[in-house]
Amino acid sequence: MAARKTPWQRAEHTSVRLDKFLAETTDLSRGLAKKAINGGDVTVDEQVIKDPAFKVAAGARVCLEGEHLELVGIRYLMLNKPVDTICSTQDEYYPSVISLLDIARPDKLHIAGRLDADTTGLVLITDDGQWSHKITSPRRDCAKRYRVQLADPLTPELVEVFAKGLQLNGEEGLTKPATLEILSDTEALLAITEGKYHQVKRMFAAVGNKVVGLHREAVGAIELDPELAHGEWRYLTDAEVASVK
Repeated sequence: MAARKTPWQRAEHTSVRLDKFLAETTDLSRGLAKKAINGGDVTVDEQVIKDPAFKVAAGARVCLEGEHLELVGIRYLMLNKPVDTICSTQDEYYPSVISLLDIARPDKLHIAGRLDADTTGLVLITDDGQWSHKITSPRRDCAKRYRVQLADPLTPELVEVFAKGLQLNGEEGLTKPATLEILSDTEALLAITEGKYHQVKRMFAAVGNKVVGLHREAVGAIELDPELAHGEWRYLTDAEVASVK
């Protein structure tokens, strides 16, 4: 597994209610956390605390039935998605990309945008809902760049066709303008600012071609780290997090 830096956090917590601390660091609901506290199962700095409203100071050692608990903070990750995994928080027919993370409290994380099971490349994962909304909201026009392998040769005229927008089957209007860069007869880079269902595949189908390989290289200014093999991940740098305006 590739080396990873410490999670990026917006701010260190100064103090937090004990019941909230337990709810954020365990699978307990707020109600069950209060029951555990009232029952004497929780210690703070080795002292039994039975007050759910007790303020836990930064750096305090909190234990539930002797097990040390830690706040995970706000996390931002990139993962190089392999084939036959899905961008869902639950395993379905294929395993979720979340299952690839050896990380505390993976249940708190969600995926900022999705890739099909057979698509590889950059996936962004976080527990910051506002940050991920800036990536996925159609109003934000956040560009996603894909490396596309095609079954049939590409023609130079397609650059202008994609720039003007395409009519997709089942859609009322044209797609937003997209940037197509032809690399070879059957390979291209495509940047789009939308996230319609199977959009890249449907765009090439609209011009009579078929996508046989699809890899996402970038989301906004965040580029997939070339040192990450398929299935590997790392925390985003401060600059990468801040690039999502």
